Amino acid sequence: MGQKCRETEMLTAPAMTFREWTGLLTADLVREPAKFGLGQVPSRLLPDATTKAVCGFCSTGCGLNIHLKDGAAINLTPDPDYPVNLGTACPKGWEALSVLDAPDRARMPLLHGKEVDWDTALRYFCDQMKRILDQHGPEAAAFLSTGQIMFEEMAFLGVLAKFGMGMIHGDGNTRQCMATAVTAYKESFGFDAPPFTYADFEESDVLVFIGANPCIAHPIMWQRVLKNKRQPEIIVVDPRTTETAMAATQHYAIKPKSDLTLLYGLAHLLVREGGVDQSFVVAHTNGFDAFAAFVAAFTPERVCAETGLSIEQLLRFVQTIQNGTPRVSFWWTMGVNQGNQATRTAQAIINLALMTGNIGKPGTGANSITGQCNAMGSRLFSNTTNLLGGHDFRNAAHREKIAKATGIPVERIPERPSLAYDQIIAAADAGTVKAIWFVATNPSHSWIDQNEMNRILDKLDFLVVQDMYCTTETAKRAHLVLPAAGWGEKEGCFINSERRIGYSPKVRRAPGQALADFHIFRLIAHYWGCEELFRDWQTPEAVFRVLQRCTENQPCDITGIDGYAQVRKLGGIQWPLRKDERLKIKTERRLFEDGKFYTPDKRAKFVFDAPCEAPDQARDEFPLILITGRGTSAQWHTETRTAKSDVLAKMIPEKLMLDLNAEDAQRLKVRDGMSVRVISPRAELTAKARLTACVKPGEVYLPMHDHRVNQLTHASFDPHSRQPSYKHSAVRVEAV
Repeated sequence: MGQKCRETEMLTAPAMTFREWTGLLTADLVREPAKFGLGQVPSRLLPDATTKAVCGFCSTGCGLNIHLKDGAAINLTPDPDYPVNLGTACPKGWEALSVLDAPDRARMPLLHGKEVDWDTALRYFCDQMKRILDQHGPEAAAFLSTGQIMFEEMAFLGVLAKFGMGMIHGDGNTRQCMATAVTAYKESFGFDAPPFTYADFEESDVLVFIGANPCIAHPIMWQRVLKNKRQPEIIVVDPRTTETAMAATQHYAIKPKSDLTLLYGLAHLLVREGGVDQSFVVAHTNGFDAFAAFVAAFTPERVCAETGLSIEQLLRFVQTIQNGTPRVSFWWTMGVNQGNQATRTAQAIINLALMTGNIGKPGTGANSITGQCNAMGSRLFSNTTNLLGGHDFRNAAHREKIAKATGIPVERIPERPSLAYDQIIAAADAGTVKAIWFVATNPSHSWIDQNEMNRILDKLDFLVVQDMYCTTETAKRAHLVLPAAGWGEKEGCFINSERRIGYSPKVRRAPGQALADFHIFRLIAHYWGCEELFRDWQTPEAVFRVLQRCTENQPCDITGIDGYAQVRKLGGIQWPLRKDERLKIKTERRLFEDGKFYTPDKRAKFVFDAPCEAPDQARDEFPLILITGRGTSAQWHTETRTAKSDVLAKMIPEKLMLDLNAEDAQRLKVRDGMSVRVISPRAELTAKARLTACVKPGEVYLPMHDHRVNQLTHASFDPHSRQPSYKHSAVRVEAV
């Protein structure tokens, strides 16, 4: 955009109408990308000089046409035939190739900051890991993976580390985004099973977005909402007036982290006002009577006092979603998942879908929107806290099944799952974990209470980072950096939010001596001396076949897929697809159409607990609540990749912006554009104040992408999912 980013300008204009705002998003960022230098394809390319890929940024899983010259990728355009994005792409997707050319790509292994060859690096890696495991036992080393690499690579890492090298502990950065949804679905449905398909965006009469801002975080999903011809009600529950809230027909700006109380209050009114689908509840659920008795205490008066809403707002909300409204879909993402009671909040959403019968039908569902491109692949195949294919390490029959499917002796499979991410870090602080191997993740930037995290990382005997770039905050702390290929420089499959398996090919060479993560794992197996365990793991597609066997008879069964060729031909394939379903493939499929869930009795469960306050409450010294979230659609996580694009850089503010309500600004004597200090009990940073009505008095907002923001955040964790709560930290603001 040559001047200011439109999204930045829109934050200061909450009065913009639905059509005005969505028109800007659609024209400026999606439908007319050439206006901003995005994705212009040279006319000299032949029509058939293309191949198809799935984008490697977010969980939407867009299809891209990669344009080739002399066998190498030179540009890309969105695939008009792919059933996910239907010919559109967000700015990140358009720039997916450009970020691969950054000058700070890791090109050679780095040992204590100096370039070495692969032989030296791998010998050192194995010597140090073996020394630590031999001296201190199998819990002394851990790996922390990612939702950014292909699931064949994730599986290789998890099996290599646990079955080959003898580690017990390994988790992934999906713990930061999706652990809550996993835990909630498992307990409520019997398996981690997002039930929806993207067609549901277009087929709902009411769409309820809770702690979700798809206009910015998942703009192509928002495009699917805009295709909805049913004139839907769009409800947004979010403390901020986000871009999605601007486009909504109803916005409920609740107090931060009062969402659980609100959801129980809605359930109370549904019971009281006869808004429950009794026939569905009786036929397909357990525990409703206990839940109805529990929510009796959540009267409108109590709920309004705790959430800041009016009784009129509460009644309007309930009337919009009650039984009798044909199709209601409930959607959530990080605003729910990143909370101190995140799992119960997600389950409160699930409870609303169940009690109104909005599950298993077009335009319905309790639908978690995933974060990373392959977080769903990580949930099924990373072999961290779950055994491959959604199995349980503690179940002897499951271990036998996975041993047979992988060809690896059952005695090599641990009998217990890993510690969760935060527990691994706590163990490192206690000195029981002495080595950590990070793969395609940057926790020195992204983990909550960042300074504490970095203090602990500096205590490790051995810190390994395997990444595309050698300049990430975590790589700079590493003893050993292993240079990895990125998206487009290797092949494999991702699984998107709607359970769609999509294939991405290798379309260019990695720089220097960087290798695909898959090949790094193969080399480590060789140097470790366990390569015989992986004799059938020669290619990503060979691993895909192994993983198919691991899913047999599971809810995520993919034994009916014929291989990569079929995935590419059909525009991706949603799981499940069993052997007997090969001839029944539909482009878009949802779960639970038969009303049967994955619990032993095939019934969904109502799960609930009493709300409690977030730990870091506002107080005299720190009177404001800091909320963090996605900045713009041009930014991604720690900006390890997106910051490398000159085009994307034009779409974001030049300085870190703090959103501050004018009422607070007047009290603090802060003017718009003034430099301010944002101070928490843990750290402080300097930002530029942006006065806006998009945050309420008593609340401030910072985008999560700046490397300093997580110095401020308070480290609290949901007790069930172990997911960090990034959305509620007490701070104060001072004029500089």
